[in-house]
Amino acid sequence: MIRSYKGFSPTIPASCYVDESAQLIGDVVLGENASVWMNSVLRGDVHSIRVGANSNIQDCSVLHGMQGQWPVIVGDWVTVGHSVTLHGCVVEDRCLIGMGVVVLNGARIGAGSILAAGTLIPEGTVVEPGSLWMGMPGKFRKKLTDEDQEMILRYARNYLGYKDQYLAEMKK
Repeated sequence: MIRSYKGFSPTIPASCYVDESAQLIGDVVLGENASVWMNSVLRGDVHSIRVGANSNIQDCSVLHGMQGQWPVIVGDWVTVGHSVTLHGCVVEDRCLIGMGVVVLNGARIGAGSILAAGTLIPEGTVVEPGSLWMGMPGKFRKKLTDEDQEMILRYARNYLGYKDQYLAEMKK
């Protein structure tokens, strides 16, 4: 479902894939080649949501801002795993957000970082670029290597392929 709210309509370039079960509401803007997968909710009703180019929001994830304070901003080449909650936060470019992660208001995830599956990032936390965080609450574990950085991009590239396959299926 894609719908307007308070005069704002989602902006979805033709290069994007948005599954028919996903919900994009209000002030939501997707970058080129972004994808939003099954049963995800991007609720741009109380603040804006921006998803960068080549990024993917996987199944059952929820993106929502904090009224008057915190938008949700997802950079380019970001992979947001299944059942992630991003609430009023910034995820910079080239990050891998593992399954079941929760990132809360005012948090900022630095470029080239990984949040391991199940991690909770508390309000206002700043994750330094190029780092691995894990746990409940999340804690810094290590600085990432060049190999780790390549793995982050491999996940994002995989989803570009899936996106293209799904778009091709829709044309049949």
